[in-house]
Amino acid sequence: MSTYLSLHYHIVFSTKHREPWLSPSFRGRVHDYLGGTVKGLKGEIDGVGGTGDHVHLLVSLRATHHLADFVRELKKTSSLWIKQEGGLAGFGWQDGYCAVTVSPSARPAVREYIARQAEHHRKRSFREELIDILEKTGIAYDAKYLD
Repeated sequence: MSTYLSLHYHIVFSTKHREPWLSPSFRGRVHDYLGGTVKGLKGEIDGVGGTGDHVHLLVSLRATHHLADFVRELKKTSSLWIKQEGGLAGFGWQDGYCAVTVSPSARPAVREYIARQAEHHRKRSFREELIDILEKTGIAYDAKYLD
């Protein structure tokens, strides 16, 4: 018998100090780069979205991936690219990230949620959104790390 897996993650991380570095004109290129980097790291990308101060990704990983290493490499590589391509020398991602597992049946809803980030954030802040994700998934958190 072979090994069969279905490992899907909704990953969220923000820019350093939640600064709105990712302008609407540059954001699409950043999302494309993140998707390409996921593929380069041998993951599968099912959705990328976000606003000026954070990104959401829906990814599928292999059993050989270590989530923390995967996210660290994704953030490191994309940070360097954003600094160079966007001319944003001071750019950086915030330390840490949020990652929750996604069932195969929930992937379409998460994909749609990610695609509607700009619309969604006309009504809610990133902080409110993150708290909602953490509470819905039962993840304990310390509020001092949410700012």
